[in-house]
Order: sequence, then structure tokens, then C-alpha cells
Amino acid sequence: MFIQTEQTPNPATLKFLPGRPVLESGQVEVLDADEAERVSPLARRLFAVEGVRSVFMAKDFVAVTKQMGADWYLLKPAVLGAMVEHFMSGEDAIVEQSAPEPVATVEDDETVAKIKELLNTRVRPAVANDGGDIVFHGFDRGVVYLHMKGACAGCPSSVVTLKNGIENLLRYYVPDVVEVRAID
Repeated sequence: MFIQTEQTPNPATLKFLPGRPVLESGQVEVLDADEAERVSPLARRLFAVEGVRSVFMAKDFVAVTKQMGADWYLLKPAVLGAMVEHFMSGEDAIVEQSAPEPVATVEDDETVAKIKELLNTRVRPAVANDGGDIVFHGFDRGVVYLHMKGACAGCPSSVVTLKNGIENLLRYYVPDVVEVRAID
């Protein structure tokens, strides 16, 4: 089995492409070994590698974020080994599915529906290419609240992405948007 790796804008995160589906749909972010025990055999194997801080899984990739001080030169072969072991086992990547993608609902007002549409069609595919995701969490008094996941969480360029990219896009298409803020 050959797993490709790609660098992301976040130097602490590498994107691993196994060449086969990881999840059927959606994405799953696992932030610690205890959570990995409950939700994901793949994440459990990855957290067994010393130096792994978080795991973000999507349809066709796994983004692994290392702990501060860990070295990719030493960590990458162990992560690749854990992934190969998992995919050769035939186990599913997860045992419980994540929440569904944020889509516009009948209850959403016109502004929120437009924000969600722009995020789902223009923003999320772009950040997925970098090994991450951005999820809508709310809109209040002109402020859009977003949660950054995977390679986007903690990325040095995430503020630039939010302010110069997403905020400008949303303000252009949705005049009610004044600001975009990240939440944890």
C-alpha cells in the first residue's frame, strides 16, 4: 500500500492520502487518545504514536497534527506504519459518525442560508485541499462564528484566511456580514 503525503499551510500538520476512501461522508476530528478509543480504530492507532496531537479524517484523507517539539522526520514513518496497519486490517476508520454537514434549513433566515451556501460551495472545498475544514457555528449581529478543524486549527495563516479570505468573500456576497470570528 502506498500512502501519499502533502504538506499543509500549518507546519504542525501533514495530510495523508491513502488512495482509498477513509470515510463514507462527512469528517471526524479526534483530539485525544480517550476520544480515539471510543470513536475510531484508525485514530486509536495514530494516537499510539508518540508525538501525535490530533487526527482529522475526511472522505479521502487523514490530517495528522503533531505535538509541539515533535519532529516530522521521526514521526512521519511511524504515522505511515500505523495507517498501513489500519488499512490492511480491514477495520472501518470510525465506529460512530460525526454530525451532518451544516446545510441551510427551512428555519434559517435568508442571510444564514446564504452564508452556509457560500461556506459549503466556496470555502470548505478549498480548505479541504489543505487538510482542514471550517464549520459554521452561528451568525449574530453581523458576526459569523466559525470553528476551524484539522490543519486549519492552530495554523499560523488561519487569521489571514479568516480575515482576508472568508470575511472578504462573505462581506461581498452578504452585506449583513460585518466580521468573521473563529471559535474553539
